[in-house]
Amino acid sequence: MKRILATLTLCTAVAIVSAQTKTAREEIRETPFLAGSNYVDYNRQLPDFRYTKAPKGYVPFYFSHYGRHGSRWLIGKNDYMHVLQPLRKARQQGKLSRDGQEALRQLEQFHKTTDKRLGDLTTVGERQHHGIGRRIAEHFPEIFVKTKGLPIDARSTNVERCILSMMAECEELMAANPTARIHNDVSKSLQYYLNQEWEGPVRENGDKTRRLRAEFADRNTHPQRLSEVLFNDQQWAADSLDRKALMRDLFKVAVNMQSHDDAPDLMRLFTNDELYDLWRIANQNWYVNYGAAPQTGGVMPFSQFNLLTNFIETADTCVALGKTQATMRFGHEVCVLPLACLMELDSCGVSVDNLDELDLHWQNYKIFPMACNIQLIFYKPKKGDGPVLVKALLNEREATLPAGATATPYYYKWADVRAYWKKKLDDFKRNQK
Repeated sequence: MKRILATLTLCTAVAIVSAQTKTAREEIRETPFLAGSNYVDYNRQLPDFRYTKAPKGYVPFYFSHYGRHGSRWLIGKNDYMHVLQPLRKARQQGKLSRDGQEALRQLEQFHKTTDKRLGDLTTVGERQHHGIGRRIAEHFPEIFVKTKGLPIDARSTNVERCILSMMAECEELMAANPTARIHNDVSKSLQYYLNQEWEGPVRENGDKTRRLRAEFADRNTHPQRLSEVLFNDQQWAADSLDRKALMRDLFKVAVNMQSHDDAPDLMRLFTNDELYDLWRIANQNWYVNYGAAPQTGGVMPFSQFNLLTNFIETADTCVALGKTQATMRFGHEVCVLPLACLMELDSCGVSVDNLDELDLHWQNYKIFPMACNIQLIFYKPKKGDGPVLVKALLNEREATLPAGATATPYYYKWADVRAYWKKKLDDFKRNQK
């Protein structure tokens, strides 16, 4: 496992991938929507798409992918009510300020749209996947445009927003190549790798960190100023409400408004520093629960043991056949995030001991916005013999892999990457016996 203090190679990889000169605080100040973590609208941070050319004589022939569904309504039945109820209580007792009354009015108006919609894909989410599907065809025409009768195997978890996301991308791929033969599959039999967590130590560690996460959240939630904005009686607010919980609940609703067209701007209620602090709480939560956190023994990414195994085994078959084809998988951010860490894309798999400094080394919004995706593109020589190469894209950005690169950056020998991942999985499984 890579450690922060030990890694010239990691530092080099980070420099190659992102050339980051701005801190997370600066990035969130410039683009407040990034504070949304897993609620970030994918289209708010698209790359420039200037990809490194493949080595001379190499052409893409196999495309392997896992993508999260697009933007959605919040899922929990109480996600909106946890904000509405305390504000309604304050209104009934005459304790709302003018700003508080306006915020409640906007929330109540928006809440009408959530009826029987919790967890559903939004128009914004559908648009994200249409864009991704269209760009996949544009960036890899050798696979998706020029191959007559291209076989595309597309599978989704049995969740409606994932199925609709799959349909949106497949519509674009079919538009780019009407001869493509797309096989769509949705079944509970596929859940063991599309949306299944490894049991045992991964789940046990998740339970152990509940207090750690709660303490971090408590230390970094500062509700006094927001309380003064929303309420006209601070003593009443302190005595009658859990102001810290309300602040975090309101933040969750506010940052997910970017999942909707023409939604109210509730982020205006927060300062830049408050958005940053609340993002740090979410960043820490996701890292401890799904990243290579030493606080949880570095095992949490192995929740995607089955998914990475499926990537490897499917690639083994497709590479052996040597025919042009594509494998598309659709699911959730709780798979994309740990999978990116397990694959060690860029610095996703970094280990950070001091969680107060986590934001300096690991930023969740770069990994799993709405519609986030991991793409592996396999290349072979157009003529003659040569090793199969693989390139990784994380949210359509070129990403480094944990194996020796070829002379061309971002293009790796598949045999090296496969061996590295296979050993990592085998060692983990052996240690669980």
